[in-house]
Amino acid sequence: MEIIRYPDRRIETLDQRFARYKLPNAALEMLWTGGRWLEGPVWFGDGRYLLFSDIPNNRILKWEEETGAVSVFRKPSNNTNGNTRDRQGRLISCEHDTRRVTRTEHDGSIAVLIDEFDGRPLNAPNDVVVKSDGSVWFTDPGYGILMDYEGHRAEFELDTSVYRLDPESGDAAAVADDFSKPNGLCFSPDESLLYIVDTGRSDGPEHPTHIRVFDVVDGIRLTNGRVFADMDPGSSDGIRADRDGNIWSGACWGGEGYDGVHCYHPDGTLIGRIHLPAPCSNLCFGGARRNRLFMTVSQSLFAVYVETTGAQTP
Repeated sequence: MEIIRYPDRRIETLDQRFARYKLPNAALEMLWTGGRWLEGPVWFGDGRYLLFSDIPNNRILKWEEETGAVSVFRKPSNNTNGNTRDRQGRLISCEHDTRRVTRTEHDGSIAVLIDEFDGRPLNAPNDVVVKSDGSVWFTDPGYGILMDYEGHRAEFELDTSVYRLDPESGDAAAVADDFSKPNGLCFSPDESLLYIVDTGRSDGPEHPTHIRVFDVVDGIRLTNGRVFADMDPGSSDGIRADRDGNIWSGACWGGEGYDGVHCYHPDGTLIGRIHLPAPCSNLCFGGARRNRLFMTVSQSLFAVYVETTGAQTP
């Protein structure tokens, strides 16, 4: 067993505004390993467990807080990637293989929320968040149809866009269509802003790898898009906001010293880093007091306690 000397040097303060969130006697913990590419962590406080996706292995896994046990929650999962919960506590998932967004009802049945737009199949929904009015916002970059590893190879029939879906009426609208590869997304605590990741470098070196932020107008439209943080030389992936409006971003593909979690102040300043041994695909706040940051890191699940909580959104 490795003994970590406190404070854990892998949690780095770059700006003193981050110091308040760093606990002097809390260390990074690897909770489990054994996946291929983990994604989509989502906390279920009512059951004291975390669900997370293992996309290539076509399964959703369940980690139990009480025992630390990991079991299979769903297999096959249709190569599910991102997950969240709606305001009724139901699981909302982005499925690569079936190219759809689904809702798992309280009885375990699965309802298809959307699988096409303008009469054409979605590319491969990637990440998802639910607003307080119940609307479902998701990204559709199409990674699941680029190869057979995380879905199945197919042709793109739609632009790579960000969508807003009203699950009651079934009406959907593309709220942003000028992304190369729209990926992770999250609302600010008051839902006046929506942050969206672009992981476009997979489309070529001329494409961006940054986080953009938009004003949310009337709860349904996005305006005034601007760059919030440039992730060069790596990329962001999943993102979450804390109660103070800081953005905690999974950081990928920048190599040692870069990969992990980057924390940005609401003004866009990088204020802290959590250094991890591999790319961090996604993250969420959870635990009994919502002050535990869970991170899917390549093949492994990590966690660390921080002195903040997640914004009060799913």
